[in-house]
Amino acid sequence: MDVGNEARRIRLRAAVASLVFGTAAIGNVDAAELPDQKGAAVAYVRVCSAEGVGFFYVPGTDTCLRVGGRARFEYGVIGTANRSTTNGDISQYRGLLRLNLDARTQTDYGILRAFVRLELASRTGSTPETSGTLQRFGAAFPGLGPDAYSRAQGYVQADKAFIQFAGLTAGRASSFYDFYAHDLEISRGSLGSDVSSTNLLAYTAKLAPGFSATVSMEDPLQRRQPVYASGTATEAAPTAFGVFNPYGNATAVAPIIVARNAVGMPTVIALEDATQKSRLPDFVGVARYDSDWGSTQVSAAIHEINGGNAAFLAGINGGTAPAAANVPRSSSAYGWAVQAGIKINLPFIAPGDILYLQGSYGRGAESYTGIQQFRAGGLVSSVIFNGSPIQRYLVDAVVNPVNGKFDLSESFTLVGALLHNWTPEWRSAVFASYGEARFGKADRYQLATIGFGLAPIFNSNGTINAANLAAFGYSNTLRDTSLIVAGASLIWSPVRDLDIGLEGEYVRAALLQGVTNDANKNPNGINVNGVPIRASSSADTAQIRLRIIRDF
Repeated sequence: MDVGNEARRIRLRAAVASLVFGTAAIGNVDAAELPDQKGAAVAYVRVCSAEGVGFFYVPGTDTCLRVGGRARFEYGVIGTANRSTTNGDISQYRGLLRLNLDARTQTDYGILRAFVRLELASRTGSTPETSGTLQRFGAAFPGLGPDAYSRAQGYVQADKAFIQFAGLTAGRASSFYDFYAHDLEISRGSLGSDVSSTNLLAYTAKLAPGFSATVSMEDPLQRRQPVYASGTATEAAPTAFGVFNPYGNATAVAPIIVARNAVGMPTVIALEDATQKSRLPDFVGVARYDSDWGSTQVSAAIHEINGGNAAFLAGINGGTAPAAANVPRSSSAYGWAVQAGIKINLPFIAPGDILYLQGSYGRGAESYTGIQQFRAGGLVSSVIFNGSPIQRYLVDAVVNPVNGKFDLSESFTLVGALLHNWTPEWRSAVFASYGEARFGKADRYQLATIGFGLAPIFNSNGTINAANLAAFGYSNTLRDTSLIVAGASLIWSPVRDLDIGLEGEYVRAALLQGVTNDANKNPNGINVNGVPIRASSSADTAQIRLRIIRDF
């Protein structure tokens, strides 16, 4: 053994060890003395696959959130026969922005959900695409710019804002009464109930696999069609058989006959304030079944109709009001409606194909049957296009001028719609609907005896006015009418969540009996003994609509 070499190796190992441990010690001292440079822990967003595509956990919580929205452009064309003042537009435009937030949390009672949707839109052109309906329900404001005459319209709407928990739904949501609700349409013009935004409180119980039942208390304003009234402030004084509106233009009134003279003509009339008040909610009940083959639903609703106090108009035909006369307001009436619908999946034709069938009947509940869906939300009457000779009356009730009671209107609608997927990129829908609205003929005749919204058919001595009686037969006021709305669409989806669609609709309004003056053929209203020289029993039109949608 080389003692010298071994000694040198030992000394070398000792030197290396001394260097390593010495450096480590210095490093430890330095690390202890330096400040901590570590950043805070990062909480990365996690996918919440349990709630479906697009959901993620809100950082630091157990709530899953999905953010979505829509951008939409629409252009439409509809016929017109009148170019006066605000009429004459055939083109329509609409741009829409939609934002959605869907928040869900798992609890011991099931899912706690909150859903909100904000819609902003700009619309111009002819109705129905620019409609006063949204303004009447407080969701829109008119554009009054140069020569616009309210034909431009913008709206900001809390379309959805509801909470769901343990079977409860509370907030602003779609009416539980609705079923088909124009699911397959671009223009949403066919008949049938469709209230996508209303205030409600509902409870849904799961009865058995697929079976559920719902009771819902809903805001009546969104479902309200007017009570018939025709007085205006322009009638400055009562005529022999006419009335005027003592409240001015702000309040609609309807007549109640208090007394008659010796020949049976009215001597005193009380005017009923026909503006409905928010008193009772609407009550909706629903039974539903959902399965792999589709869904079916039966709905029922009760809807209160009411008015205000009565005010006297004395001196008709020389009569005077009794000194202590007292006519109470009309008692409230209760409209009702029932609806049945079925949705059938048709995968044996093509994946995603579906068929809807639905029917609804109601008394004093025009909105629940959806007979007013095309252009008439919240209106006493409406036409299907500007200049149409057929005026459709769509009121929930008429005040009987003899007994002051609310006589309820009657309506029904039928609708069917079919969706077919030709390829994964191309699909089309066809739909058709029919409906009727009817009113009491006795009410109409009695209103004509006092000239309320109709030419008075009696002279002051009680004899019949032949010309007015003939005009009564041709008047549009409170006539029974029918409506047909049918159409088809073709939609191209070249990529996911993008739809480019074109839809055409045919619309026909008709009187169920008789004819009425046609102002397009007889613009000056020329008649012979009350009979118009040109008359029509129906009117029709068509509209085409282009829509481009990007959902995200």
